[in-house]
Amino acid sequence: MQIKQAESAVGLPLFDQVGKKLFLTDAGLEMLHYARSMLQLMDEMESVFADMKGLEHGRLSISVVSTANYFMPQLLAKFIQLHPKINVSLSVANRDAVIRHLNDNTADLAIMGQPPEGADMISQPFMLNPLVVIAAPDHPLAKLARIQPRQLANETFLLREIGSGTRGVVERFFASHRLSLPSHMEMDTNEAIKQSVNAGIGIGIISRHGIELELETNRLCILDVVGFPIVRDWHVVQRKDKRLSMAATEFFRFLLEEADKLTVKTVERKSSHKHNL
Repeated sequence: MQIKQAESAVGLPLFDQVGKKLFLTDAGLEMLHYARSMLQLMDEMESVFADMKGLEHGRLSISVVSTANYFMPQLLAKFIQLHPKINVSLSVANRDAVIRHLNDNTADLAIMGQPPEGADMISQPFMLNPLVVIAAPDHPLAKLARIQPRQLANETFLLREIGSGTRGVVERFFASHRLSLPSHMEMDTNEAIKQSVNAGIGIGIISRHGIELELETNRLCILDVVGFPIVRDWHVVQRKDKRLSMAATEFFRFLLEEADKLTVKTVERKSSHKHNL
């Protein structure tokens, strides 16, 4: 009934039905575009009114890639303590889904390692993201120092799916040393990679932020590979045409300030880990 009412108001078919599935027509796609624009304006209106009430009110929606979820809850917990009346929502997804959340205007800010290209997005690095090579503690390479890239050529790698930021780093690393990508298995989560590495299936490359617990419990170790860690950045991303609410602006400021402290702690733990070895 609602579909018929919408099509009657527009005067054009908005959907094509194929079997039990509905698909948008060209007119439907245009309707979707304008509907999203109207929803964005309504969100901005609500944000303006919330800003008038001050930081004790408002909403904040954040979308992060899965690896960032290892440090984001810690940051959000502190932010919520400072601003308990701000309604915060956190979505954890893969990179493609996080970008879609930005495009659909369902996220105010996004956190990812590899920001999307294009003039419609604004990104700013806020924290270092060191990528390391990990293995099970009893792996033969775990006892070696200054492992050369060619020594990894015969290893089985556990990698994220094609298109992920980490996967791209791995491919570029081997290409820069004129080596083919070693034998590998694709996995869609970092947790799956860590579990598989711990089981001795192969070795992996992952963000240092995602293995703190495993290092402390000696379930994983970091291999001393020449050229690693490869240090990238974590980025906070927003739509260029989106007016950030006071709550989102405050979280952006808070993020830059608190990220420096997290970076220092990570460096300290890394130095301590090397000393213990």
